[in-house]
Amino acid sequence: MSDPAAEPGTPREHTRCGFAALIGAPNSGKSTLTNALVGAKVSIVTHKAQTTRGPVRGIALIGDAQVILVDTPGIFQPKRRLDRAMFHAAFDRAADADLVAVVIDAGRGLDDTLDPLFKHLSEVRRPTIAVLNKVDLVAKPELLRLTAELGARHAFDRVFMVSALTGDGIADLKSYLAAAVPAGRWLFPEDQLTDASLRQTAAEITREKLFLRLHEELPYALTVETTDWEELKDHSIRVEQTIYVERESQRKIVLGAKGQTIKEISMAARKDIAEMAGVPVHLFLFVKVRERWSEDPERYREMGLDYPRK
Repeated sequence: MSDPAAEPGTPREHTRCGFAALIGAPNSGKSTLTNALVGAKVSIVTHKAQTTRGPVRGIALIGDAQVILVDTPGIFQPKRRLDRAMFHAAFDRAADADLVAVVIDAGRGLDDTLDPLFKHLSEVRRPTIAVLNKVDLVAKPELLRLTAELGARHAFDRVFMVSALTGDGIADLKSYLAAAVPAGRWLFPEDQLTDASLRQTAAEITREKLFLRLHEELPYALTVETTDWEELKDHSIRVEQTIYVERESQRKIVLGAKGQTIKEISMAARKDIAEMAGVPVHLFLFVKVRERWSEDPERYREMGLDYPRK
């Protein structure tokens, strides 16, 4: 039986609730950190940069605190229209959050990929902490040097050293976040892990498999939409998804020789979607050419991004 005080909108004594935005350069480990803090996979993770496009919210329940984590796109010098939309989304979400966590790849250090981030960080009028991630790959003297360098770049409230992959330092970070969000009632039921719908999450899972299976620039030239979600009488789910690419040559790459590539992607995605839904899933993938889809405002709205006019 659920605790009625945990229901959204219901007063509960001593509860806290707030938003924490995770920002950082591409491949700094924001998505892995989001999943580690939530305790479940709510954000897709690949070895490729700029995997996250729209803001993915994970909901971490830490004692009597509910911390809504906003996993933003990686911040980098934008070139394309989609890049600009992702760049603005990251800082917009940071400005709206109760606190901001700047996630930094300790192994990469404070290189020039962080320049666009630090250039605009002073404009974020929110409490800000630094999270040095992947510390399991860096010697302690180097971590101490990085901490000092961080202090010289920005006046952070705190600096945390964690490994989102191994879990080191995560408990201390969670305790801080729980105490830092304001007092207030929870916004979500205690068993909810993300505010994304199953349809949205399913599309993200398939996009993750495409990123992992394909190479070079192709993953950045495609998007995935869940076009049909039907619950069948045997309680299984029939899911149809469309993968949009910009050229016919890209469609052939996604399909692969005799359809082998799309088959492998479908099998991997179906397994994860079924695990997420908790029931068997029948997944059907279609690949279509939609020229200049990255210039279509509707695609941006579906990804949770504002369409930049310039």
